[in-house]
Amino acid sequence: MIQERYIAMLEGAIIKNWNMPAFTNYGGETCTYSQLAHKIMWLHYIFKHSGIKKGDKIALVGKNSINWAITFLASLSYGAAVVPILPDFKPDDIHHIVNHSDAVMFFAAQGIFDGLDENKMPNLDAIFSLDDFSLLHKKKHNIPHVIAKSDQDYLEKFDNQLTYDKFKLPEIQNSDLAAIVYTSGTTGFSKGVMLPHNSISANIRYAHQHMPLKNGDKIVSFMPLAHSYGCAFEFLFPLSLGCHITFLTKIPSPKIIIKAFQEIKPQLVLAVPLIIEKIYKKQIQPTISSGMIKYLIKLPGISTVIYNKIRRKLIDAFGGQFFEIVIGGAALNPEVELFLKRINFPFTNGYGMTECGPLISYDSWRTSKPFSVGKVVDTLEIRIDSADPHHIVGEIMVKGDNVMSGYYKNDQATKTTMTEDGWLRTGDLGLLDNDGYIYIKGRSKNMILGASGQNIYPEEIEAILNNLPLVNESVVMKKNNKLIALIYPDYELVDAEQMNEARLMELIEENRKVLNAKLPLYSAISKIEIYPEEFEKTPTKKIKRFLYNV
Repeated sequence: MIQERYIAMLEGAIIKNWNMPAFTNYGGETCTYSQLAHKIMWLHYIFKHSGIKKGDKIALVGKNSINWAITFLASLSYGAAVVPILPDFKPDDIHHIVNHSDAVMFFAAQGIFDGLDENKMPNLDAIFSLDDFSLLHKKKHNIPHVIAKSDQDYLEKFDNQLTYDKFKLPEIQNSDLAAIVYTSGTTGFSKGVMLPHNSISANIRYAHQHMPLKNGDKIVSFMPLAHSYGCAFEFLFPLSLGCHITFLTKIPSPKIIIKAFQEIKPQLVLAVPLIIEKIYKKQIQPTISSGMIKYLIKLPGISTVIYNKIRRKLIDAFGGQFFEIVIGGAALNPEVELFLKRINFPFTNGYGMTECGPLISYDSWRTSKPFSVGKVVDTLEIRIDSADPHHIVGEIMVKGDNVMSGYYKNDQATKTTMTEDGWLRTGDLGLLDNDGYIYIKGRSKNMILGASGQNIYPEEIEAILNNLPLVNESVVMKKNNKLIALIYPDYELVDAEQMNEARLMELIEENRKVLNAKLPLYSAISKIEIYPEEFEKTPTKKIKRFLYNV
């Protein structure tokens, strides 16, 4: 069976929506599908005459923007392998990734390039500014000449006029390498995940069948495009249908994101749990737990009215036009999820990882089960490495079209992660119910063994702790054979209540007692310690635990 290629989907979308808007930089310029076609052909000309061959690596670093999207698509459709780099990586990490990936060309935002040293990336033939595509550095002497001729000569093969009926992208096979993605991860320095075109195509085909977008629909892109979650579902998928994507070009705070949603009114919203949980804790929880509301929501009929008002307000906060919010990247707090289910809010939990480009499971908000992450997508098989996958937790393993081809230049890591017959060990622990719904218990690397051999999942303890007063976020760990919790307090509330340190610690100790009353004895927390600043996180807002488990 021949599977549709993403490049063919892209070509069709550009031709069909030639005069429609494709991209907008929030508060700035707009690029139509025809302008996108011109830019892709222009960069193809530069690649070809600069000596870039099919399979060569092109690195890319910068915040979400029109030029980021153009560079990614031009590289992908030329047959090069894209190396998208997260803009919050440190300069030494960027140098390392560019070198390790064997990139020969590099596109960098000016502000990031200013902190780099091109001499530490000796294999690059050229570096271009992602701000305006100007040449920042060259090793090949002919490249300035190529650029000087490019503005006119790229149109020669189109008789000096590119129209939708002449637009054609190269044939790229699904087996070809599409991208090498270096995720920041949560366990130390990352590996380069090799994603073939087959992985990208499988993710997008699944989205076409299960997520009802159409051409002209609006999307807000705020997840980092260098991460596979945002790249696949805020960018590549909607683009393949002819949607209009607005990029939030600066690091967005929840306030900016909500403002953009209300202005643009997107048809599909992606979110990480942190955004939803902050809205719940700062806006919803105080409302439903104080005054008369606390008692009224217990009364049949009246509670329905209150819940409908909260639901409507929450939907309007995200623009009011979306068919659902897909939450992924980390686990959603169970208390928050239960409340959202109670008010019939249109959200669903998905599950994935970079090694699957990223999707592993999903289900529509109308049919998804509480606390599950949906069912495995139809482009994958799944199994739980357990004697009884319905009752005994085991490692989640997947196999199929979405799965990576391995880690770049790291055979040992590939052999550790993938079995000889193609099963990917996700590192996540979970259960599978009789209907095929997946329930994640935690990361295998995070699991703590109790004194009597009990399995303790720190994520479950943190979910309870994070909903207690004065707690912004937490990390549970084992120290000197005892369970302790680090918390980053809600300093806004501390300041508002004019608390001194003694009072803060007194209330934190009360939290510990409340927490332990809800936990089995073997997972009781012996001590809570204050951490003075927010925990460092990955792009999908998972805490980098390895920094704190010392």
